Amino acid sequence: MGRVVDRCDPGCRAWISEAIRKVEADANRSADTHLHVFPLPPEWGIDLYLKDESVHPTGSLKHRLARSLFLYGLANGWIREDTTIIEASSGSTAVSEAYFARLLGLPFVAVMPASTSPEKIELIEFYGGRSHLVDDPTTIYDESRRLARECGGHFMDQFTYAERATDWRGNNNIAESIFEQLRLERFPEPSWIVVGAGTGGTSATIGRYARFRRFQTRLAVVDPEGSAFFGSFADGDAERTAPGSRIEGIGRPRVEPSFLPTVIDRMIQVPDAASIAAMRWTAEVSGRDVGGSTGTNMWGAAELISGMRTRGERGSVVTLICDGGERYAHTYGSDAWLAGQGLDIAPYLAVLRDFLKTGEMPAER
Repeated sequence: MGRVVDRCDPGCRAWISEAIRKVEADANRSADTHLHVFPLPPEWGIDLYLKDESVHPTGSLKHRLARSLFLYGLANGWIREDTTIIEASSGSTAVSEAYFARLLGLPFVAVMPASTSPEKIELIEFYGGRSHLVDDPTTIYDESRRLARECGGHFMDQFTYAERATDWRGNNNIAESIFEQLRLERFPEPSWIVVGAGTGGTSATIGRYARFRRFQTRLAVVDPEGSAFFGSFADGDAERTAPGSRIEGIGRPRVEPSFLPTVIDRMIQVPDAASIAAMRWTAEVSGRDVGGSTGTNMWGAAELISGMRTRGERGSVVTLICDGGERYAHTYGSDAWLAGQGLDIAPYLAVLRDFLKTGEMPAER
């Protein structure tokens, strides 16, 4: 007789089935996020759209990622009814994962840099999670693994699984949503989509989807100073490290496993002061209070639009509102914080205000 090892647990399978239903029901309750028109002079013949991911239940783009990671973990059998969820995060993913952990009745611990904004820490705790802060941002991965081992929990590891947990072929992912919402616009196939490099998951999804659907849309990834992604993209060094970024949610001290450079058409490095200036400028022009990573997106979008105008091109550009500015009231929204960081945003604000008049930005690099 052959040997048999049976791990079928009907009770566990029933719990996983119900957990997946709850996570999918959350998506079913949410309408798609809005695609706002950013006001540019009509004579330019260029339209700029901002996809507002801040309207998700947990207030950021990371709500999509957290949902995908939970479904991935449940379907793989990694998450069960007594599993403690551990995540390494700069804040927003942890907020969203705390929300889903509470939805499923699971404990949640966020391992984050001590510099994470107090607003994000408060949100994690609001959803029932616990924050575990570390002084050295490069240790969040090892510390997460250690905590998971000690409590028998599951380390979600967004930086490894972001690009594989999301269905890049469609299934209402962010790329499919963008192209569907543009369908009735005058330039329905955008010239550029601009996103940041955080986990690498969003850029991988959009880049793959555009190729899979045979769109000619190009993908630009913006990266803040102090991040490893831009230098790695420039010289092909996947082992590159860097000090890390002051712009929360994007930029990393190492090249993350989910970062897929082969689907990216251009990378743009953005100074931190320019990101924060563009964050404030976006609110000034559009009336929408946005976070620092959205500012990074907007600086990159302005550079691309300036280049399009120089070449006499017409078309559309799409970028993301990643989260709201209320999460950064004590950091990017504070002049005292900027002074303490030695950041002068005034020259960059002047460049952006002139851009709306002239359509010109400093030469593309």
